[in-house]
Amino acid sequence: MKGFLRNRERMVREQIEARGVTDPRVLAAMRQIPRHLFVDEALQAQAYGDHPVPIGLGQTLSQPYIVALMTALLMVRPQMRILEIGTGSGYQAAILASMDAQVFTVERIKQLYAIARSRLLEMKFFNVRVKLDDGTLGWPEHSPFDRIIVTAGGPEVPSPLLEQLADPGIMVIPVGPTKREQRLLRIFKKDGRIHQEDQGGVAFVDLVGSHGW
Repeated sequence: MKGFLRNRERMVREQIEARGVTDPRVLAAMRQIPRHLFVDEALQAQAYGDHPVPIGLGQTLSQPYIVALMTALLMVRPQMRILEIGTGSGYQAAILASMDAQVFTVERIKQLYAIARSRLLEMKFFNVRVKLDDGTLGWPEHSPFDRIIVTAGGPEVPSPLLEQLADPGIMVIPVGPTKREQRLLRIFKKDGRIHQEDQGGVAFVDLVGSHGW
């Protein structure tokens, strides 16, 4: 256990702070959540490395820096309503929930949905709701959302997600015609207008659904 704590602290110091993520709430969340509990036991030794970790079914737990960067770009505040597309193993949802957000997360793969839902309940994250569905359609009955984060890359920004984003609101999403051409976008909605910021190149698993691949 002490080894995991040391690895977590080193992860934050060397992989996240050193690359310019300075939001104290993001750093505290990355220190608080035990990342190794969100991967298979056989891969726990790799959990704090500077790379993605497989979680099965062709999906991955994103590199720690990418999780921290995307969280920082959201500019999360307590009690914000956040929609996450791509629950995966539940790690990103746990990070957001630990920041006192109200998290709504959608996963399309039944096995991952069941594992993540059970894990988040066991960890007493009662401010997270998990849904099994096509994430590109969002979760309209709980919209609008102050923030939306998409943890898979598609060819375009899904129109249902833009519609469900509050005004003002922020969405963070990787978009590109191929995996090698994905760009991480931060999208602002304000006064009915959309503004995009390009945060650089990334590589995510495919966003599959009606408005994805």
